[in-house]
Amino acid sequence: MGKAYIAQKAPFAIEAQEGQKYAWCSCGLSVKQPFCDGSHKGTAFKPITGKYEKSGTVWLCGCKQTGNAPFCDGSHKELKD
Repeated sequence: MGKAYIAQKAPFAIEAQEGQKYAWCSCGLSVKQPFCDGSHKGTAFKPITGKYEKSGTVWLCGCKQTGNAPFCDGSHKELKD
């Protein structure tokens, strides 16, 4: 599988609600970033799905290079221009 498209070089701040489901875009092609819109079809990528464990601000990865998907781990700070 190739590298994902970098949607943006910063995380997305999301106001999560405990128990709310999400489908995070792992390919970087979705126009509904950071969430999946099905743009990955025909690629090896699939969305990361789950439920938020608690309410509050969560930082979802925008660069798609995180080692802690779907959450930001600071990988965007290492990207070259």
